[in-house]
Amino acid sequence: MHKPIPWNISDIVEATGGRQVAGSRDLVFDGISIDSRTISDTDLFVAIQGEHHDGHNFIEPIASKNGKGFVVSKKKADDILKLLSDKTHISVIAVEDTVSALGDMAAFQKKRSGVKVVAITGSNGKTSTRGFTESVFKEKFSTLATRGNFNNDIGLPLTLLRLSRDSDWAVVELGMNRPGEIKTLAGISSPDIGIITNISAAHIEGLGSIEGVAKAKAELIEEIPPSGLIIMNADDPRLSAIAKNVNVNVLLYGFSEKAEIKAYNITPKGYGSAFFLSTPSGEIQIDLSIPGKFMISNALAAASAGYAAGLSLQEIRTGIIKFRPEHGRMNILNTKKGVTIIDDTYNANPASMEAAIKTLCSLKGEHKGFLIAGDMLEMGLHSKDVHRNIGLFAAKSGISGIY
Repeated sequence: MHKPIPWNISDIVEATGGRQVAGSRDLVFDGISIDSRTISDTDLFVAIQGEHHDGHNFIEPIASKNGKGFVVSKKKADDILKLLSDKTHISVIAVEDTVSALGDMAAFQKKRSGVKVVAITGSNGKTSTRGFTESVFKEKFSTLATRGNFNNDIGLPLTLLRLSRDSDWAVVELGMNRPGEIKTLAGISSPDIGIITNISAAHIEGLGSIEGVAKAKAELIEEIPPSGLIIMNADDPRLSAIAKNVNVNVLLYGFSEKAEIKAYNITPKGYGSAFFLSTPSGEIQIDLSIPGKFMISNALAAASAGYAAGLSLQEIRTGIIKFRPEHGRMNILNTKKGVTIIDDTYNANPASMEAAIKTLCSLKGEHKGFLIAGDMLEMGLHSKDVHRNIGLFAAKSGISGIY
């Protein structure tokens, strides 16, 4: 169990650039919360204003249940002070923007904890790569990682705010659907190692084009320090082009000859594959029990990070083998009637749909294969074309039917 780093009022003011407008300066908090349902008596509450909920509306009930500290918007500070006028022991810190303040506190936490960070982005494979990397790093280090889809301007800070001085590494996922978002998240997490898995037509509605996606993903590179490392997929032509023009150390992984961390002699084995992992320090055979060649690629990204962090080949191998995908990501289910179901329902874009169809075809063998698919979202003006193209791809793949 990691011991939390306490927050005193001066820490909060320094981190956020806010101003204490009420209460004692002597209060100390064990943690940071944005959820009135799970907050403890020793947590500081940050009143996040979202699309559907406003945390300021929960301050009064939290205060009545022994809440002792709040970070609030300057615009609402006067109203909050009136609300808490009979509770002079409660500390209130006013900031320009509470979401930004949450990020500022996370950046402050990362810096004072001394923990190193691996930050992962890409159009596909982020979550599986994060899982592989966490599993690999845990073979040697005390490692904290993103949980679920906590990969935005609220979820990422909440992950980093869990850091303690007992941690060695944090493995975080950076999501985005608009320009500048990766830059903001990377600025908060201050990565020592960055990973870009690939670039494809994901979230293209908010980014306009594949070129827009590539530019947005490359924002991660700008936040890597000179002493840091960016890891990129050598099999992605856009990333290979970007790799030639960066000012930080680059490590390439993949199946091509130009990759420094690569997989070769890939052979089917059960629902997964056996392959040899090759690195500049040697090679080792790995049996991966998860289907899909793209999962090997995700494992290679994690192996690259492990290699860069000084793990042995055996530690990397063990971590990769121990990894199990999250729900909805290439989970294999076998029914009593002999039907095999591949559950890959978590999310979809054109590249991940193609990968899923290829995996279905490789696993079905001589049996019948059926594709049960839903919409690919955030495709914008490209939506009609990409859905038609996936339909054509599926029709030509040799499967028996589409639902």
